[in-house]
Amino acid sequence: MNYKDTLLLPNTAFPMRGNLLNNEAPRYKSWFEKDVYAKMKKNREGAESFTLHDGPPYANGHTHIGHALNKILKDIIVKQNYFNGKSVRFTPGWDCHGLPIEQQVEKKLGGKKKKELLETAEVRKLCREHAAKFVDIQKEEFKEMGIIADWDKPYVTMDYKFEANIVR
Repeated sequence: MNYKDTLLLPNTAFPMRGNLLNNEAPRYKSWFEKDVYAKMKKNREGAESFTLHDGPPYANGHTHIGHALNKILKDIIVKQNYFNGKSVRFTPGWDCHGLPIEQQVEKKLGGKKKKELLETAEVRKLCREHAAKFVDIQKEEFKEMGIIADWDKPYVTMDYKFEANIVR
């Protein structure tokens, strides 16, 4: 006996499973193609504003579960403020300095001794290249999670203007 036949279930063409693996990626991609973030800002022009400047992750590797949790929680806060009628701004950022990036470059070079054979300027150049690569990678990974933010105007700590402001 098929017990499904004994249940009074509604007839619908709507799929009974979300099929998220197949459905989320195209949906999020369409958000960015339609520039949903710009529309969100435009829809709330003149409204009370809410701005979230991202506490930046290091640009030293692919995203991990900690990055996902952090960004998704921030995304929820931004969207909640938007749906409560506020004009929202979410400026993502990346920390492009420090030991975590230098350690990744060291690994690529084959160890600390090989890194120490290079001029300081060359090591800094390699660190900047590594950080720039992972800013781009992480940005795409966050977008694949459906995080809505001002991805075209992030702040990166290795930006020369940003560094100059810190010195000032």
